[in-house]
Amino acid sequence: MKIRHHTIKHMLSIVFLLLISKQAILAQHRETYWTKDGFGYYKAEAGQITEFDARDESKKKVLLTKEMLTPEGRQALLVENFSITPDGKKVLIFTNTKRVWRYNTKGDYWVYDFDAKTLKQIGKGKPESSLMFAKLSPDGSKAAYASEHNIYVEDLANGTVKQLTFDGSKKLINGTFDWAYEEEFGCRDGFRWSPDGQSIAYWQIDATKIKNYLMLNTTDSIYPYVVPVEYPVAGEDPSLCHVGIVDINSAKTTWMNIPGDPIQHYIPRMEWSTSSNEIILEQLNRAQNHSMIYLASTITGEAKLIHEEEDKAWIDGKERWNEGDPIGWEWINKGKEFIWLSEKDGWRHIYKIDKTGKETLITKGNYDVITLNLIDEANGFLYFIASPDNATQKYLYKIKLNGGTAERVTPMDEQGTNEYEISTNGKVALHNFSNSYTPPQNEVISLPDHKHIIGTTIKIDQEAKVKPEFFKIKTVDGVEMDGWMVKPVNFDATKKYPVVFYVYSEPAGATVTDSYGAGRNGLYLGNMAKDGYIYISLDNRGTPAPKGREWRKSIYKNIGIVNIQDQAMGAKEILKWPFVDTSRVAVWGWSGGGSCTLNLMFQHPEIYKTGISIAAVGWQLTYDNIYQERYMGVPIDDEGRSYFIKGSPITYAKNLKGNLLYIHGTGDDNVHYKNAELLINELVKNNKIFQLMSYPNRTHGIFEGQGTSLHLRTLYTQYLKDHCPPGGR
Repeated sequence: MKIRHHTIKHMLSIVFLLLISKQAILAQHRETYWTKDGFGYYKAEAGQITEFDARDESKKKVLLTKEMLTPEGRQALLVENFSITPDGKKVLIFTNTKRVWRYNTKGDYWVYDFDAKTLKQIGKGKPESSLMFAKLSPDGSKAAYASEHNIYVEDLANGTVKQLTFDGSKKLINGTFDWAYEEEFGCRDGFRWSPDGQSIAYWQIDATKIKNYLMLNTTDSIYPYVVPVEYPVAGEDPSLCHVGIVDINSAKTTWMNIPGDPIQHYIPRMEWSTSSNEIILEQLNRAQNHSMIYLASTITGEAKLIHEEEDKAWIDGKERWNEGDPIGWEWINKGKEFIWLSEKDGWRHIYKIDKTGKETLITKGNYDVITLNLIDEANGFLYFIASPDNATQKYLYKIKLNGGTAERVTPMDEQGTNEYEISTNGKVALHNFSNSYTPPQNEVISLPDHKHIIGTTIKIDQEAKVKPEFFKIKTVDGVEMDGWMVKPVNFDATKKYPVVFYVYSEPAGATVTDSYGAGRNGLYLGNMAKDGYIYISLDNRGTPAPKGREWRKSIYKNIGIVNIQDQAMGAKEILKWPFVDTSRVAVWGWSGGGSCTLNLMFQHPEIYKTGISIAAVGWQLTYDNIYQERYMGVPIDDEGRSYFIKGSPITYAKNLKGNLLYIHGTGDDNVHYKNAELLINELVKNNKIFQLMSYPNRTHGIFEGQGTSLHLRTLYTQYLKDHCPPGGR
């Protein structure tokens, strides 16, 4: 059994990655492709695809040379991703890619056939770089792909292409997803081959009733033009969602008859079960607090409910699975049972569920399973990440499939953040270690004994000059929060120093992690510690720390209230420290952190004197429905809307007293520039003086365009120095 596990490194010293924003703006996820025996893996490098032995770095062989990857009359293909058939006879190559929203999921595909010694492009009749999520059939004879919102199948032997869906358009989407599904459920690849290769299961998203948010591009031509983005805001109905099974011979689709209004429900996960006559899927109601698992017959379309769960707040359909990647279904016991994660007993635990719905708890105790890494059914174990004693760290654990006591696998002296990609045979793993003062180190280990095989021998950097201090702070409300602090170089406890708080504070991310990059501010041009700042971050209730369900879900219907109270009360305790200058207190954040910055400046002007807010949601009713309704409820009446209004920074803008710099990109398709304009109007109405920087046509990451990143860093640094001067006094 293979768990798709994509490691995300927290390199906060790099400006784009320090956002702790809920969007990702980098390249498409890549998984490690293990060899059939599980002791080796494939990697694209130096213009070729190479097979490595995980146990011996001297043993490697080239699978595809640069010459083999060079089409006749063309330059060699740049391999951006690839997959290999189980029999090893064909390689599917993804190249010439283009970005769709967050990831490069559109491009060209080629197939190398080892038997025929041929390199052929598939989908040649389609527009350049238009194919999405191509995958070979189970027997390797065909390829299926989505292009321009329809699904096609191509015979690799003769190149015949057959269209399977015919109604695709910008608003009726077959085989992939709309903006909201992709952004908030991690759903991108929207179709699956059946085990027998005779049919394809796919999502159809009907966004015809979703209104467009109209962005204005004023820089790329003489006359401005409109850029429409389908975007369902909170309170607006979601896209309609269907699941269909299309026969590749007849191109006839059988629609699954899933109970419930298809507009008022989501389907964030769907896979084939263990036969070609049945699929399994998870359905969430619009409020995302009722999860239902159905088995559906691909012959009749009838669906049977086998399991359901409800929560007073929300059920997370994304983050509990493979770091946000919802692909795959974790079957065990020859397909009679599957693995499931739930917070129903107050902690995120692993269960097994059979096809009748009977469930059995595997992990027990007052700790959270952070991620599920591997089901090693052959040896009777589950591997997962957890950290029962320190919510800022991560360690590998194993437990028997039948339950029992979880055993820590990570050595006790490797204190920090440990991440693993475990081979399909469960015998070796790629191990990445870092902590707040030790840069990432990589090794290959054996399992289950965690013995070093090759790579860097893990060594903690005891000589590190910059070493964030981790601490706990208890507020007047009795809330204990984790925090980190970087003190000035040559710190003098008899002096008073300015403090800069870095915040995110929402359910999509935690800032206090014992990983490399913690305590580093990539937006600051220079060295904060050398210049004489105290830099601090706190994780409040509602952040996704492994502290139990109540910690995470106490923010329900209270974003902008609970997190702000915790942050402010935590800051009040810190301001009691004798070396903190209460007249020089700054706060900054991006995205949700930008919203938090505004709320702190407006709701607690007695604490925060300077704020830098970037790409903030100023008015929660402008943000997308899947995210905002998950955490704030569905605003279909005055009471429902009141929670959104109460938590919105604009509601409190009239209270601004300190120095505020507000920054936003006018081309932000995630947190629209409308938020900036609504905020500006409210501040102007109340005669509040502030500074504004609008970056023309930049998106949520504000990185496009020559000189943008340096300009942003220079602006940020100069404003902070001008209004919250560094140095001890």
